[in-house]
Amino acid sequence: MNTHKALLAALLVPLGATLAVAPAAFAAASPGPAAASVSAGAAAPAGPKEAAAAAFRSPEAALGRVAHPLRTTESRGGLADLRPFGRMVGDARVVGLGEATHSSHEFFTVRHRVLRYLVENKGFRAFALEAPWSTGLRLDAYLTHSTGDLKQIMDEELQGTYRWWNNAEYRDLLQWIRAYNVKHPKDPVRFVGDDGGFAGAELYDKVSAYTAKARPELAPKLTELYRGLRPTTDADTYVNDYLAKPLAERKELAERTGRAVDLLKKRPGTGADADAHAWALQHATAIHQMTTLYAFDWDNPQDISAGMRYRDRIMAENVAWWQRRTGDKILLAAHNGHLALKTYAPGTYPKTQGEFLREQLGDGYLSVGLTFDHGSFNAFGQDGGVHRFTVGPAAPGTTEHTLDRVRHRDYVVDLRNAPAAARAWLAAPHTVKNIGATYPGIADAPQIRLAASHDVVIHLHRVQAARMLK
Repeated sequence: MNTHKALLAALLVPLGATLAVAPAAFAAASPGPAAASVSAGAAAPAGPKEAAAAAFRSPEAALGRVAHPLRTTESRGGLADLRPFGRMVGDARVVGLGEATHSSHEFFTVRHRVLRYLVENKGFRAFALEAPWSTGLRLDAYLTHSTGDLKQIMDEELQGTYRWWNNAEYRDLLQWIRAYNVKHPKDPVRFVGDDGGFAGAELYDKVSAYTAKARPELAPKLTELYRGLRPTTDADTYVNDYLAKPLAERKELAERTGRAVDLLKKRPGTGADADAHAWALQHATAIHQMTTLYAFDWDNPQDISAGMRYRDRIMAENVAWWQRRTGDKILLAAHNGHLALKTYAPGTYPKTQGEFLREQLGDGYLSVGLTFDHGSFNAFGQDGGVHRFTVGPAAPGTTEHTLDRVRHRDYVVDLRNAPAAARAWLAAPHTVKNIGATYPGIADAPQIRLAASHDVVIHLHRVQAARMLK
């Protein structure tokens, strides 16, 4: 299996891992060396008064005046320090909370804290994750009705590169949701998988059950269109086998699943059947999303860009669909590069989930970047194995170097209301840590304009590697 297929066989195709196999494409679009920060690039002041004035005008000093410290990065304890964050959220219906690595403890525990706050104080009722739609259904059934065993579901569903979510921190988050739902059975917190890397057997079964009951005339045709597609193996094996098929066959399978979606669309539900039809159509759409994603020519670097754009578009569409259908306010979890309002790497990754969501929801979508100065994380190494990596303090001129000089150790800051002294720095390009599933990778340090990329930033001084369960 070639490099592109091997990456896709891991189910998740994060920005860093994808670009690691397309150096030529990325190099063509990659910006130059990191720009120096406004304060670092300024001439030395002439005397004490000028020095004090220059310090007051520095971006870190300006941001320090509007930043709000976090009492802790751990998931438990009081939430009063998140009240300023709640004001930043305002009336947003979807809050995208990112991460600068896929496997650092504090990114998951801060996300847990934020979820608790949003559920208890802002009426949020769904948690969406960069995981398959069918995985979301299994976890949602467990969280709302205690269907199945949590460890088994996580082990079976969180395979390949989705394995980064099979960690102790997310297990704790899911157990908190389950405990909350036991106490609030009529107002539960739901779980959404928004990705298209796998379509589990549950989706085929749910579509078949609906058609057998409500549209029996469609059942034979749908059975034929789905022939050979319903998984009978574990997810990792299924995707490896699927991607081993010739491209022409994968394109034909995508055409078939598209016809299945069209059949359901031509027989819309009415009355009491309308809701059941909408869900069945969404499940069929999720199947089609997977087959379409794998119908791109991943052996051709020029086709990677289109495939990555498609993936982020469907993730945004799935989140927006859930929000419209259920009315739930959603905390959305993914990498910073997915949830940003502008792409971190335009040459290879043209449009992000966050940009799609901003177009669909307007101010109803809030992008929150999660950055760090130094620490450790888990990732695939160049040998394909899972390793723990450590990076030192951020270099001068980088985004994190300036953010870490703000007077708080860990804090949240609203970039939309930044003082004038920080705006030029926020609007200028600076290198940022962007560590995907593979390290080191081509896209580890792109240049971004922070104010154009995120509405809010949560900055952490130090992180440590997450505790993986399998």
